Amino acid sequence: MRKTIVVSLLAVSCASTQEAVKPEPAVVVAAVDAGAPPPPMEPQKPMVPPTRTQVINDVLHGLTLKDPYRWLEDEKAPEVQAWMKAQDDFARKNLRGLDGREWLTRRYTELYYLDAIGTPVKRGGRLFYSRQRKDKEKAVVYWRDEKGEERVLLDPNAWSTDNTVSLGIWVPSWDGKKVVFAEKPNAADEATLHVLDVDSGERSKVDVIPGGKYASPSWLPDSKGFLYEWLPTDPKIPVSERPGTCEVRKHVLGQDPAKDEQVHPRTGDPRTFIGGSVSRDGKWWFISIMRGWNENDVFFKRVGVDKEWRLLVKGKDAKYGVDAWKDVFYVFTDEGAPNKRLFAVDPKKPERSNWKELIAEDKDAARESLVIVGGHFAISALKKAVSVVEVFDFKGKKVRTIELPGLGTASNLVGLEDDDEAYFAFSSFTMPRQVFKTSVKSGKSELWASVEVPVDPTKFEVRQVFYPSKDGTQVSMFIVARKDVVLDGNNPVLLYGYGGFDISLTSAFTSFIYPWLEAGGVYAVPNLRGGGEYGKAWHDAGKGPNKQNVFDDFIGAADWLVKEKWTSPKRLAIRGGSNGGLLVGAVMTQRPDLYGAVICAVPLLDMVRYHLYGSGKTWIPEYGDPEVANELKVLAAYSPYHRVTEGTAYPPLLMMSADHDDRVDPFHARKFVAMVQGATKGKSTAWLRIEMNAGHGGADQVAKSIESSVDQLAFLFSTLGVSAPKP
Repeated sequence: MRKTIVVSLLAVSCASTQEAVKPEPAVVVAAVDAGAPPPPMEPQKPMVPPTRTQVINDVLHGLTLKDPYRWLEDEKAPEVQAWMKAQDDFARKNLRGLDGREWLTRRYTELYYLDAIGTPVKRGGRLFYSRQRKDKEKAVVYWRDEKGEERVLLDPNAWSTDNTVSLGIWVPSWDGKKVVFAEKPNAADEATLHVLDVDSGERSKVDVIPGGKYASPSWLPDSKGFLYEWLPTDPKIPVSERPGTCEVRKHVLGQDPAKDEQVHPRTGDPRTFIGGSVSRDGKWWFISIMRGWNENDVFFKRVGVDKEWRLLVKGKDAKYGVDAWKDVFYVFTDEGAPNKRLFAVDPKKPERSNWKELIAEDKDAARESLVIVGGHFAISALKKAVSVVEVFDFKGKKVRTIELPGLGTASNLVGLEDDDEAYFAFSSFTMPRQVFKTSVKSGKSELWASVEVPVDPTKFEVRQVFYPSKDGTQVSMFIVARKDVVLDGNNPVLLYGYGGFDISLTSAFTSFIYPWLEAGGVYAVPNLRGGGEYGKAWHDAGKGPNKQNVFDDFIGAADWLVKEKWTSPKRLAIRGGSNGGLLVGAVMTQRPDLYGAVICAVPLLDMVRYHLYGSGKTWIPEYGDPEVANELKVLAAYSPYHRVTEGTAYPPLLMMSADHDDRVDPFHARKFVAMVQGATKGKSTAWLRIEMNAGHGGADQVAKSIESSVDQLAFLFSTLGVSAPKP
């Protein structure tokens, strides 16, 4: 579904998991002292706070599963609250005592308080974009008129005295006179929609819509209203069932939201997501019902003509995105083409047999997105996990490949269907984010905005290697290191991964890694199965019953780094968040001998009960259903919480959790830390750090990002024996 989606830009310095998930002044970066590295050492371990156990042995489909810390699932219980405080206090006390914090705090302050700008969106002759200011905690949205005068539009820094109210999605109207945006407490997913008048800067007191957790508004062409996804906020509805109660509504500006028209009813299935959108001319409305990340159904309606929704396509293990332009539907799909292809569809003859293929699949490029811009199609894709952006005419003929500054990560073009002016962003591990303005017709591009990061990237280089996984599959991996790195088995290496939900990890700039690199560290990112780097087949090879392939790929990367003398197990750390948290939890319990430290953030770790909390049921198509016998067997086999074994020496663990994570319930982090502490009787370091007033993506304040990054690297410095560079 074509939809204008604009999100706030947290400064390039505060990149998340990609996480998520994906620097030093112009002066020379100080080098680490020559000679042998200091010996790795675990942080000192005072007595951990006590945790009681309970005897719970579930028998599910013939499997007996122990769950001694189930009581920690009840976050509101006074005993759990007291336990959380004790654990967080314990972790922070230990973290505050680690060496290197002064240097790390100084460097991250230099790296995170920056001026950075996002990719602009043009509406009604005006440009709208997000900008991070070096004197602000949160990014600010600006708009610029045709005269070039910049004005503040949305400044979340002024929304609360304690900076706990955050900006979510924001979407300008077609005439550029209004913007609908989401306001979120504690950077959580839960949100309320508001409408703001661009010229006056005033919020509407009427257009206030609770239940915007999944909302992605799509404006009507007259800019007098929009379609949006609405979620009931009734606390009686179990959190795990809420996705199935989402419906699509139409809001008319100035109307009481309680009277908004229901455009499409709820599915009633908590494993699905529903989304609505409107074509640019307003003639066509679309509904997409997603089942996981692999398939969706698409319905359409001709406004003023069709009374009922008409089925365009019923997804069967395939995804479909639809753009409507000049009464033609353009369907971008991986149906029968793992790397995606494009069809033209006459809405008068929408049957599948009448679809006409315009652009065939490219066997060498994993296509990610398609947009109609400047009278052309622009397709972004990955070739060996490196971005390419290609332009085609409406007959499907390739016109050109957009020239990029290097090998890295580029966004698709951002622009209007009938406007030659477009924009795109580019960065790589060694090149900070740049935004370019381009002519779709001529292909000429010019730098529109860039960010100056106080780092000398010329000292470092990026290598791409391929290594064999357990089953012989070749997996690619990026390695970032100093140009003079010596492969003697002594380098501290940070291995980061994700491997799921069709998400690709590519060469994109993140300031987080530069203090690590400057201290002599190496950063490695493998393109694990389960991701989207090599198309649908690559994703399918790492989901459901194939999930173990993801863990084998990551273990294979670690083994290869040791074998090729990049590092040794005692100097190898692993890091991942969300699905990546599941990844590092799984490999930590499968190969505890292979790592010197683990950083696990906002994870899934109890795969037997993950579907009972948060948005868990929506992930069943990705992981499998614990209620089904053969699927439970797969899940239980790798569930990190259930694989913790008494007496095993696990590597030091820093668990990063958030108190307002309403996507992945924090019970996973609590139970796993308790399990490791209990199984090792406190002999293995396992610290639980809880970010307050933060959601799944962490806090959106620069100061908190600095504190979090300092804690993580100080932990790694201590456990792997790394010293901060001397001035």
